[in-house]
Amino acid sequence: MSKAMICSCEDVTVDDIRHAVSRGFCDVESVKRYTGFGTGICQGKSCTAAVAALLAKEKALKPAAVVPFTPRQPLYPTELRMMASAQVDESQPPVGGLPQEVDHFPAALRPEGPVPAKAKVVIIGGGIMGLALAYNLARAGETDVVVLERGYLCAGASGRNGGGVRMQWGTPSLVELAKRSIDLMKGFARELGINVWLRQGGYIFLAKTKPVAQRLERNVSLHNRFGVPTRLITPDEARSIVPGLTMKDSLIASYNPEDGVIFPWPFLWGYAQGCQKRGVRVETYTDVTGFETSGGQVRKVKTTRGDIACDTVVLAAGAWSPQVANLVNVKLPNEPHRHEILSTEPLKPFLGPLVSVLDSGLYFSQSMRGEIVGGMGDAKEPAGLNMGSTLRFVSRFAQALMEQLPQVGHVKVLRQWAGCYDVTPDNNPILGRTPGLDNLLQMSGFVGHGFMMAPAVAERMAKWMATGESDELFTRFNLRRYSDAAGHSREFGSGTLEREDMVIG
Repeated sequence: MSKAMICSCEDVTVDDIRHAVSRGFCDVESVKRYTGFGTGICQGKSCTAAVAALLAKEKALKPAAVVPFTPRQPLYPTELRMMASAQVDESQPPVGGLPQEVDHFPAALRPEGPVPAKAKVVIIGGGIMGLALAYNLARAGETDVVVLERGYLCAGASGRNGGGVRMQWGTPSLVELAKRSIDLMKGFARELGINVWLRQGGYIFLAKTKPVAQRLERNVSLHNRFGVPTRLITPDEARSIVPGLTMKDSLIASYNPEDGVIFPWPFLWGYAQGCQKRGVRVETYTDVTGFETSGGQVRKVKTTRGDIACDTVVLAAGAWSPQVANLVNVKLPNEPHRHEILSTEPLKPFLGPLVSVLDSGLYFSQSMRGEIVGGMGDAKEPAGLNMGSTLRFVSRFAQALMEQLPQVGHVKVLRQWAGCYDVTPDNNPILGRTPGLDNLLQMSGFVGHGFMMAPAVAERMAKWMATGESDELFTRFNLRRYSDAAGHSREFGSGTLEREDMVIG
């Protein structure tokens, strides 16, 4: 036993690191997320080497696998008002970003031994969608399931988002799914034994232009039909809910007090641990390299640790789904788009709801630890699997945030990062069977909101898979909606597709 401090910023001890290893979190990235070391004011400058040395000493990893976690900008904590002063040419698209290599996992991290030779169900993607589906399948009695994750748990978008969960959507399907998901989140700690820090402080959406205001007005009626208590509020009412909020240029706002924020990392861990307790195999650092098919079926999934014969394959790899689908000559319409985010030093609690300016895609909330966490869309962001961080983002975000909360200009940015939205042409997911490969099931295309939809989608998909009962969700959002009966591509915006218009970030 050792209470010796290894990360003084976050009060992480040697025993905390050993406990993480005992729970199966053995690499530096995973231990960071499980214990919180390296997320404080020094951003790991004083503790990274000590943690790496301890992992090597404890023989949790081979020496070649003890690699440092990804450094986060800025190098030193920097005030938002300083970041806002950086010059940005918004006429040009963003390029690059640091660090360049966040998508590479050393081969030394790969587990020893082969994957199982057979499984009834193989799920590709160990993010929130894949893990939630595996857990729900296991609950229904199907435990012959293998989940394949190319990196560590939380490496993808599920571990890189701001944790917002909301019922304020623009289509009936997503309102219904989000409402059910939040209900399931309320019981998550009781069912899975891990606290996800659900805080229902609400969401306030601001509208600066008439078209966006009309969108909010229309959606309030939709929400109320589903029992969601969204209401329109005036700028003065919004300021009474969030003191100090300027509401600059805002015409109107919508507010649902039952929306909220959760902590993303334990959400994944809870599902993963629930899977493993029921006999599901969760295989990290395992890449899918190809498929073996015959007779319109996937027969085997090929990986860097051997082949798995299977009855059903589920593609739940988020922004990487098109890459994986290409291995079996399936073309998905999804495109990955980088979305950046940052976190500040902790402050005393002052911000109840998550606030979003729908026109610009700005959003910000306050975490349970007190940090301001937020992001902002960039209309110029090109498609591509890019998870580097840019000065352009933090400058634009700081300017937009200070426009609404000028009093936070002195607050220091501690770190920034990026993840990829999995964007479809109609901003709706791709679910159900793949034409031509009947046992390849699609579960992707959630455009940044898969995290909050996962509990409800996984619940319904597991039931659909286990019972064979019809569910309109898997026909409404099937790949076939992108082509007519003759196989010709549809023109988006023609009115034939239901488009979601409440996407932010």
